[in-house]
Amino acid sequence: GCSKSHLPSFITAQDELKAKGVELTICIATNDAYVMEAWGRTSGGTDAGILFLSDSNAELTRSFGLEMEGGVMVRCKRFSLIAEDGVVTHYFSSAEQSSDTWAPNVLSKL
Repeated sequence: GCSKSHLPSFITAQDELKAKGVELTICIATNDAYVMEAWGRTSGGTDAGILFLSDSNAELTRSFGLEMEGGVMVRCKRFSLIAEDGVVTHYFSSAEQSSDTWAPNVLSKL
């Protein structure tokens, strides 16, 4: 889902997001920095202007309560948020049954 649908929804929405005032789209995952760099490059996300960051210690993931403990590493449930001047104004989490974390829903809240 992440590479085939979720991330591409943000890649294709970059022009619309920028038109609504979004300065930066960030993709965060619990993969290491090398994996995140490769994912950004091979997905086309980096070319679209998306910044790919590693939460390899799952600190952000745990602070949101989105951790999924696995055999090898902690994974993160899907989420999106909108922040203005460092303050989260909208939060969408796949942990919430009714939440839609994809770009069209984020656009509708801007």
